[in-house]
Amino acid sequence: MAPQLLPAASGELIVKNARYISVHEEAIEKLADRVIRGIKEKEINIENFSQHEHHPTAKDPHAVNWIFLIDTLNFCFWTPGADATKWKVDGQTGYFALCAAINRAMREGIDITNPTFYSKITQDQLESILRSDTDDTKAPLIESRVECLHEVGRVLLERYEGKFENCIRTCDGSAIKLLQRIVEDFPCFRDEAVLKHDDGDGATPKETRVSFYKRAQILVGDVWSCFRGEGLGRFEDIDAITMFADYRVPQVLVHFGTLKYSDELMALLREDKLLAYGSREEIEIRGASIYVVEVLKTMVREKLVTGYPDVDPRCVNAILLDHFLWDYRRKHAAELEYIPFHKTTSVYY
Repeated sequence: MAPQLLPAASGELIVKNARYISVHEEAIEKLADRVIRGIKEKEINIENFSQHEHHPTAKDPHAVNWIFLIDTLNFCFWTPGADATKWKVDGQTGYFALCAAINRAMREGIDITNPTFYSKITQDQLESILRSDTDDTKAPLIESRVECLHEVGRVLLERYEGKFENCIRTCDGSAIKLLQRIVEDFPCFRDEAVLKHDDGDGATPKETRVSFYKRAQILVGDVWSCFRGEGLGRFEDIDAITMFADYRVPQVLVHFGTLKYSDELMALLREDKLLAYGSREEIEIRGASIYVVEVLKTMVREKLVTGYPDVDPRCVNAILLDHFLWDYRRKHAAELEYIPFHKTTSVYY
């Protein structure tokens, strides 16, 4: 069941065979300087996760099951149409609206992080839990979210005594083992596609199964971040986890010039048409994002070794770079609106 290629290797293969995107290493080097500034100013720091008001800390008894629940539901928050009313909870949009909704449900006494509850949750119950600040909008893809909760809840109860912590403990401190366990045991996390490409001999195009694993990787990354790389969050191979290929981080990478879309792709995105999940354009945008952040990580570490001997180069990885880029987009949302972002209706991201 394991794919032929994990995300890092997938990104490299996709860029090598790209038709609609190009990568610019000189721009990645400039971005590396910006990242180093972020490291020096504590803008990029493992402690930022648990310091956020919506996130649990490692001391919270529900922390691991909260993270698992959130990342099960962490997909497709964008709203169709430029003038559409956004889904908001406690004034938050997107991912943080989800966090706010789950935290509100917990305050209301709903046992929402318990798979015994959500493995049988009804659509009406989930709609109430995810209710918006206004009556004219709802969280998108409610039916799909209910299906995901039923699926993962059953597996947690049947295999792990209802605790995601037990799943983590079977993986012997390996992020890759945990990643593979997640995508094997929980199909709604199995974010894969087929890339058609030339194998170099000019014969019939080869087909390779590639993976992105946005939600599965962010689940591993969130456990690592919450526990600050210690205890339950200690993974000896955390560096094998890549960035989390979504809608918005590619927009930031284009803004910084590290990625460039072809005129054809840019025109398609400006038409605001949906890209099919698994389409060539969608695969390339996401795969190139993974590749760029892997190159960025290497460049940042090289610069730290040569120019900043007082800074441990291990202080940065793809997880923290993703956090930085995603937060940058939120902080500079209006500034980045000139770049269209791709839209795909999918439970995978």
